[in-house]
Amino acid sequence: MSQSSRFVVSSEWLERELGAPDLRIVDASFYLPAQKRDADAEYAAGHIPGAVRFDHDVVADHSTELPHMVPSPEVFAEAVGRMGIREKDRIVIYDGPGIFSAPRGWWLFRTMGAQNVFVLDGGLDGWKAEGRPLETEIPSPAPAEFTPSFKPEKVVDIEAMKAIVDGRTSQVADARSAARFTAAEPEPRQGLRCGHMPGARNLPSSIFSADGKLKPVPELRTLLQDAGLDLDRPVVTSCGSGVTAAIIALALESVGHEDNALYDGSWTEWGARSDTPVVTGPATDD
Repeated sequence: MSQSSRFVVSSEWLERELGAPDLRIVDASFYLPAQKRDADAEYAAGHIPGAVRFDHDVVADHSTELPHMVPSPEVFAEAVGRMGIREKDRIVIYDGPGIFSAPRGWWLFRTMGAQNVFVLDGGLDGWKAEGRPLETEIPSPAPAEFTPSFKPEKVVDIEAMKAIVDGRTSQVADARSAARFTAAEPEPRQGLRCGHMPGARNLPSSIFSADGKLKPVPELRTLLQDAGLDLDRPVVTSCGSGVTAAIIALALESVGHEDNALYDGSWTEWGARSDTPVVTGPATDD
């Protein structure tokens, strides 16, 4: 029995499936300023054949100043329908490094009701390193109808998050680096307090992958448990702005943990407010 997550596909598999009528490939690359990469430019320079570009900051809720917040189901469905994607298609999502922003796309498509969504192990960087085919032509897919089936229980807003932290009704898994979690290093965004939510556990998103590939399921389970998570209890994931929190969600779902949700505003929202508790130092049960 394979130890790989049922939610990832290999580059070998994807290349074999290229051109299948029900396959849709999505470039969901997104980069932080420190990464010094331009997702749109890289897509234009060469993408997996047939891949459409999904911009997390475009397909988003623009009624808030917070970045790439979950859009309404109607906005999402209209946007991905223009990309030729239906909720019943087999959807493979990739980013540059492999396991960075693609899990956010995977999480969002599933939250909106897509049924067969996968992440490409190794990402575009791995695909290129293996010499697999690329194209520069921008696809013009025929419009499709994406019928959303939104799962509101997968998205946590600020009021629900305050209640969770106050009542400890769910475990909080923070995907930021250990230095940001403890407040040993400042936040990259200006104006945010440093530290973490009381009771949160630190699971830096980078621990779940190696060479752009998601680690085997037994290793994912060990990482989750070693960080102090009880896999029999609900979990809410968080990070800087809601992107890498989805990597923890991917790890949780891969080990069979389904009672999890993502705090969409994450630290960009929590750390900017004056009515949210913040603690520093390592994780504790206090």
